[in-house]
Amino acid sequence: MEIRVLQYFLAIAREQSIIRAAESLHLSQPTLSTQIKNLEEELGKQLLIRGTKGSRKVILTEEGMILKKRAEEILDLVKKTEKEVTLSNDIIMGDIYIGTGETDGIRLITRAAKRLQDTYPGVRYHISSGNAAYVMERLDKGLYDFGIVFGPVDLTKYNALKMPVTDIWGVLMRKDSPLASKEIIGPEDLWEKPLILSQQEELGGQLTQWLNCQASDLNISATYNLIFNASLLVEEGLGYAIGFDRIINTTRKSTLCFRPLAPKLENEMSIIWKKYQLFSKPAEKFIEVLREYLVEEPG
Repeated sequence: MEIRVLQYFLAIAREQSIIRAAESLHLSQPTLSTQIKNLEEELGKQLLIRGTKGSRKVILTEEGMILKKRAEEILDLVKKTEKEVTLSNDIIMGDIYIGTGETDGIRLITRAAKRLQDTYPGVRYHISSGNAAYVMERLDKGLYDFGIVFGPVDLTKYNALKMPVTDIWGVLMRKDSPLASKEIIGPEDLWEKPLILSQQEELGGQLTQWLNCQASDLNISATYNLIFNASLLVEEGLGYAIGFDRIINTTRKSTLCFRPLAPKLENEMSIIWKKYQLFSKPAEKFIEVLREYLVEEPG
């Protein structure tokens, strides 16, 4: 399987047409069709459903959708590798890729990033947000240099630098909601309420343990991947969102407020990277600067 042919395949997936893809690639249609047929024969799977004579549109098969996802990841990794190799000299410049969940603790990372960029302005950062499963998957595939995670870390698989901050769990709600009059929120306060949970916690986790009940027994009105989207649901009155403090603005002009859980529920935060990972020069310098910063400015 050649990188060039994967690029051809993605062009067809993007254009949904072999003719238009051939034009964008400056290839003849027969040449492009032959390349894709050879790829299908190599994999032993049909990747495209060709349109009839009256329709030039092509549709990806289930196997084609899988290949599209993997091809995008492969080409991203190739591009990242090319940059690292090209810039492999004494000059510190290039890209650093960080995956993280939503947390106010990212401020420590950004301060260290700014310090490094002040010295090496050629360093660029790419921050992507997602749940823990998404971050770990892309870290394992080499698409991220670092991941920001919460709670215990598998130290047999990753190196970890514990951050001197904790994220406090609580409830994001409208200021006119019944629970807004309380200073703290206990498990029994939420048992009958419409809840908006992270997709990860809906499957069961420390939050459901804190609630002392199964997720199936809760009144879950919605789930979220990013807390900002959950805050919009809260504003519209769909329920109470449970998540970390200091992510959504709840100052005086906001219609929302945040109340911590009691007993307190909090998570430690770590920045992790794969064991035995060979860093690019920018990534190596970044973790060095972050260590220095944490010594100077703990928390």
